[in-house]
Amino acid sequence: MKRSIFILPVLAVLLLIGLSSMFIVDEREKKLVLRFGRVVAVHEDPGLAFKFPLLDEVVPYSDLILSRDPAPIRLIPQDNRPLIVDAFARYRIEDVTKFRQAVGSGGQASAERSLDTILDDSIREVLGSVTSNDILSVDRVTLMNRIRDRTNTRAENLGLTIIDVRLKRTDLPDENQKATFARMIAERDEEAADLRARGREAQQRIQASADRTAVELSSEARRMALVTRGEADAERNRIFAEAFGADPEFFEFYRSMTAYQTALQGGNTTMVLSPDNAFFNYLKSDTGNAVAE
Repeated sequence: MKRSIFILPVLAVLLLIGLSSMFIVDEREKKLVLRFGRVVAVHEDPGLAFKFPLLDEVVPYSDLILSRDPAPIRLIPQDNRPLIVDAFARYRIEDVTKFRQAVGSGGQASAERSLDTILDDSIREVLGSVTSNDILSVDRVTLMNRIRDRTNTRAENLGLTIIDVRLKRTDLPDENQKATFARMIAERDEEAADLRARGREAQQRIQASADRTAVELSSEARRMALVTRGEADAERNRIFAEAFGADPEFFEFYRSMTAYQTALQGGNTTMVLSPDNAFFNYLKSDTGNAVAE
């Protein structure tokens, strides 16, 4: 009975020591075993692990992809147009030993402060070497990849791997927006004025060409009309000549009728001529008297 009184506490102590020497590594984390602040073991695979009871300390670190969203920064690109840039990074703790050595007991919070500084420097270095048009363009993936690579190179000293860096927002400062909008309006007005001037020039050129074509067509039409009229007159004269040559009396009669048509115009024409004048030969009756005055 007395022996059992001593054995039970011993077994309880041994059980506590055994339980305190075991710990579980979750699949979402990595764990360091520290002895007097020095790393003695790293456990990255999920499952049951062991440590030296009482002397060793187990420190967990996340094995997930983490996100860091620092405050927006103001920078000056190559064309001296200030911009407000808001970016975020996704990273992972790759080397927990190096991570512990770099940040000490500060943990993730200390690492993120250092990462903010590195990210800020990388953004300023990359975006400060290009123009604001390059930054504001839709094709800025190359710039984000350059920022990621530069940040990753420096973050390796912290035991971190930078997976991605993205620019969420790139805006003009409030004090520059009005000036920028005014400049954009002026540029668009200048382009519009240039287009209108080109349009007027094209209109004048087309109008001049159309006028010249109209004059040429009118001249050619008049020339062809004159040629046709001349050919018709010539044909008419030829026909008349043939007809007059075949019947001289008819020619005399035609000439008299043409003269009457020309001379006797109007409703009250009066002619005073000698009765035996040849002009009235075809206006005389059989008795020899003129039938009209």
